[in-house]
Amino acid sequence: MRQVNREITAYAGLTLMTVIIGFSFIFVKMALRHASSIDLLAHRFTAATAGLFFFYLLRRKRWPVIDRKRIFPLLVLSLFYPLLLFSMQTIGLQFTTASEAGILSATAPIFTVILAAVFLKEKNSFWQIIFVLLSVGGVVYIMYKNGLGEISNETLKGDFFILLSVVSMAIYFVLGKKVTQQSNAMDITFFMTVTACVVFNLIAVTVHLNSGTLPLYFAPFNDSEFLWTILYLGILSSFLTSFLTNSALTAIPASQVSIFNNFSPVIAVFSGILFLNETLHAYHIIGGIMVLTGIVGVNVLKR
Repeated sequence: MRQVNREITAYAGLTLMTVIIGFSFIFVKMALRHASSIDLLAHRFTAATAGLFFFYLLRRKRWPVIDRKRIFPLLVLSLFYPLLLFSMQTIGLQFTTASEAGILSATAPIFTVILAAVFLKEKNSFWQIIFVLLSVGGVVYIMYKNGLGEISNETLKGDFFILLSVVSMAIYFVLGKKVTQQSNAMDITFFMTVTACVVFNLIAVTVHLNSGTLPLYFAPFNDSEFLWTILYLGILSSFLTSFLTNSALTAIPASQVSIFNNFSPVIAVFSGILFLNETLHAYHIIGGIMVLTGIVGVNVLKR
């Protein structure tokens, strides 16, 4: 019974996580109007770290204690998420649209299923694999109808970086499954968030010092739009989603955690319509139904 409750909580958390991530693409696009990619990453994880410290103070929880033997595995995990994942994603969004970025991010289950099968020995039933393919087929259909066969070099570069972020995400899901068996979710979230904050801020400040443009590091905070977008990206899309993902990995297989990312392209398309004035086409609806059907099928079917 306890395990069932943990799984229900994990799926609820993953649903919330996917909604937040789906909207995060347009928030990154908005924030990039006011800051460079490295400054955005630095400020994003500064906000995430501030939210994390506030959470600990408010809840009066014990501060994380990381065993020395676990530091290296956590550093490796942090390399892929959040460092590489968010770096590649932010750079990619400089050149491609929020909708395409969201759609490409849904390919994560393919990489995760392969890696989880090889390294974690996780098995998927025939019908689960069929539903994974159906879900990904919906993504491919949207990509095809979106005209990705005739994209510019700039957009191609952006899509390439987005795919690199997807690979980083898949590796993180697989590595995270092993690491979460040794540390609790909150300790992992704390370590990864603070690590990203330190690394990105060191890089950003060093770049500005070398170019004599340190005032530009603080300049984005003069704009109110940047302030609320960075709070969303830092606290909700970085700190909260990291915690929800790490919690889920302790209760359900990595491949099923990954499949929830297929919600993101659907949300990205609709958020683009609402906030970026993009047009909804029939193929968005058809592809979205395929994606959602695949997600439900994978998680409902018994092995």
